[in-house]
Parts: sequence; C-alpha cells; structure tokens
Amino acid sequence: MARNIPLLDASWLYVESKEAPMHVGSMAIFTVPEGETPQQAVGRIVQLLRNSVEFAPPFNYRLSSPRLLTLMPKWIEADKIDLDYHFRHSALPAPGGERELGTLISRLHSHPLDFRKPLWEMHLIEGLYGNRFALYTKMHHSLMDGVGGMRLMERIFGKSAKESMSLPAPWSVGTISRKKKNSEPQHFADQAREAWEAAKLSGQSLPAAGRALMDLMREAVKPTDPALATPFSGPKSIVNKRVGGARRLATQTYPLERIRAVAEAAKVSVNDIFLAICSSSIRRYLLERDALPSESLTAGLPVSVRPADDLDGGNAISFIIANLYTTESDPLTRLKEIRRSTQLAKANLQAMPKEAINNYTIMLMAPMMLQLVSGLGGLTRPIFNTVISNVPGPSRDLYFSGCRLEQFYPISLIPHGQALNITVVSYSGQFNVAFTGDHDALPSMQRLSVYTGEALEELEAALGVTWESKKVEPIVSSKATTEKRPVAAKKPAVRKQATARVGASKPVKPAED
Repeated sequence: MARNIPLLDASWLYVESKEAPMHVGSMAIFTVPEGETPQQAVGRIVQLLRNSVEFAPPFNYRLSSPRLLTLMPKWIEADKIDLDYHFRHSALPAPGGERELGTLISRLHSHPLDFRKPLWEMHLIEGLYGNRFALYTKMHHSLMDGVGGMRLMERIFGKSAKESMSLPAPWSVGTISRKKKNSEPQHFADQAREAWEAAKLSGQSLPAAGRALMDLMREAVKPTDPALATPFSGPKSIVNKRVGGARRLATQTYPLERIRAVAEAAKVSVNDIFLAICSSSIRRYLLERDALPSESLTAGLPVSVRPADDLDGGNAISFIIANLYTTESDPLTRLKEIRRSTQLAKANLQAMPKEAINNYTIMLMAPMMLQLVSGLGGLTRPIFNTVISNVPGPSRDLYFSGCRLEQFYPISLIPHGQALNITVVSYSGQFNVAFTGDHDALPSMQRLSVYTGEALEELEAALGVTWESKKVEPIVSSKATTEKRPVAAKKPAVRKQATARVGASKPVKPAED
C-alpha cells in the first residue's frame, strides 16, 4: 500500500545532496549487566538482532521513486529487506575511549543513505572502555523528527532490565498510528471526501498563517524591536558557508538539576539557560578566530506541534527564530535579552490557530528550501545562522536487552549555509548536548562543547549559585570533568560523566550491496 509523503516531510528528500545528506541520528551508550562480559552481551544481542526479520513502519518504508521523479513522492512497504545492509556490527580500535567512538560515528554519519532502500541504518559498536557498547542509529529526516524519535525510543527500550529482555528488535517495533488501520480498501468517494475536507481546512487556515508571516516580514523591513528576530536578519558568518561531506561530533553532559538550579536562580526556563550557554560558546569560538560578526547571530528553534497521543513518524514541527545576542559581552544581559526574544517569538506562534501552524511553517521554510534546491545555500544570507534544539526525553532509566542505557545523544543534520547544529536531549536526570558540525568549516569544534561548560560556570558565578565539586575517575582518551551539584540538595549521586567527547572524520564510500 502506497502512502503519500506530506509536503514538509518530502522537502527533506528534495534538498538532499551528497555534501548535505538529510538524515538524523543518535548515539546510545549502554552498560553491560553484572554477570556478563561485554563480549557475551554483544554476541547475544547481535544474534538476537540478526534473527529478527520482521519490519514495522517506518523501518519497512522505501521510496516509490528513488530518483524523486514525481512531485508527490510516496512511501511503499518493502517486500524484501536486506538486514545485513541495514544492521552492522563494528568494533572500536584500542583503547576504545570516547574519542575513538566519536571518530567512528562521525564517519558513519558522514555518508548519505541509499534512496533505493528503506532510509535507515543501525550500527552496534563494541570495544568501548568500561564494560560498555554503543548503538548508533540514523534515519532520514523525512521519516522522523526529534520528538517522534523520543517517543519511538521509549517503545524500543524497556523500563527494566527484565522487561527489555523480551522486547523485539527495534525495527520490529516501529511506530503505531492513533487510528487503527482499515483492512478494507477505501472507496474512491471516501478518499475524495477526506481530501476535500483536508483541503478546505488548510484553505481556511491560510489567511492566519499569511498574516503571521506578513507581520514578520514587516518587522524585517522596518524593525521596531531588536528582540524580535526575523528571517534573514542574521549576518553571514563562518558557520553559514557551504558544507562538505565530512562531519565532526562533540558532546557534553550536565546533570539536569544543575541546569534547573541556574534557571530557577535567574527566573528563566531551562531552555533559556541552554540558549544562553550556546550563545556564549559560539561568541567565544568566533572571537578566537577573529570571525565574530558585528551583528548578532540568530537561531532557528524547532517547536514540536505533535499531539501527546501521536506516535506516528514524520515531522510535526514548526520554527521560531531567536536573537542570540552574540554581540553582548555581559552574560546576564545576554540571558535576559535571549529570554525576551524567545518569549516574543513564542507569543507570535501561539497566537495562531493550530490548523494554521503547518501552513505557516511551510511558508516560513520555503525560502530556505528554495536556497538549497537552487544551490544558493551557503552563498546568500541564511534564514537563520544555526539551529539549536531542545528535545525532552525519558525521565527514567531505559534498558536494551538487559543492558542499561547510560547516555543518549542526538546527532543532527547540517544543510548548506548552516555548518553547525546544537541539540540537547534530557534523559534520566541528564542534560546531554551534541554538536554536529562541518569538518572543514569548524576546526577544533570540541572547543564549543568545552565553552558551554565554562559559560554555565560563568552564569553560576554571576547568579550566586554554588556547587560542590565532585571528582570523577578519568576515562581513557578523554579529559575527565568535574560534576557539580547544589550544596543544599540531597539527591542521589549523579553518575560519573565524561565530557567533550570528540570525533572527526572524512567521508567514506558507502558499503556495496
């Protein structure tokens, strides 16, 4: 059965290129349970996965026309899927630290997916120091957004070690629809009626979406408030060049309660603190390279519009644009202005009817998509300078085949004109940040992850938030860090974390069938 691909989802397919593939990924790190060696656990899991040959949506979806020779592409369910192509088993070179893991995943994330096959891959990676292994997964953005991915993740992994032992392979779980599939074919009259109702609803929402977009355009032409960021108001910078095929990856982890303590002291949201430390990090990185523009950089912030009970794949997001105030040197002033900018942008989005948001998003993103399709991405002023995304994840521990999920990092896409993406996922009391960047545009990108930590310390000092140092054991090939917690807080000890995990790679040729 063929399934039409919505316009917003299809746009990620049309802007795909060899240098800028449009897939997103994740890096999950697991600890082997007591009583098993890593070799035993990995061997058991590999055997389990290789014996799992049932595929659920979206893992069984492939394009009806791989060359996209149609204006209305469709997903069709693949009859035969080569599991050996989609699931790979790899091992890290010694000493198997975070640096070696980052290097491998950067390389895996660099090459595009094959449009002739279902658009996903999963790599189980053994040899990680400390009785651990990793699972790297990538899927085309046309199939899944961040919030959809988190909801799928909660179905794929178990809530206890025992429960997770009986779960099927991730690709056998997939997504489920809110509406039960009708086994009987739908009559043409019913299909036409549904299409008419959808078109009528979309048409009714167009005026509201158009008015919201026109308000932004008027603000862009004749600014009334610098806090209200508009499309194309950000300057060109070194993060807005055309990208190559190679990627860099850096990660950073904080206790979520630490971020919350700073947010509470500043009377702002956790996301405001996240934006402020990212802004500070980018500002410092650009200053050191003598490349900080005299105008403030802006960020596109994805906003989920997915209903709470929607477990389907695809994209259910809109965007707001925030001013990062990278021209401001004082951290508290920068934080205050960033909050005001995001509040204004959210108010504009929330003022629209829900039915209008999808049309608004399509109209807002159309210039960026046209830039990419026409080859002008990275050559003209960007719609915004970078993407900074905050995705809420599970608040409790999850397990995979008896192994506890220690850390989870999102790895995003970078199109031409936006060589840096910063995404954070909260998981079980952690605040896990991943920096995805272009290999050539952002040398020494690991500094960005280090600078976010120092920016957080700067805010703590300015706000009078005191944290107690807690030493952690060093990890091979990775600089150890100090985790801090509020002096007054009596909470369970935060797990030992390593930060500034870095990887860089050149693109490699995809494996042959």
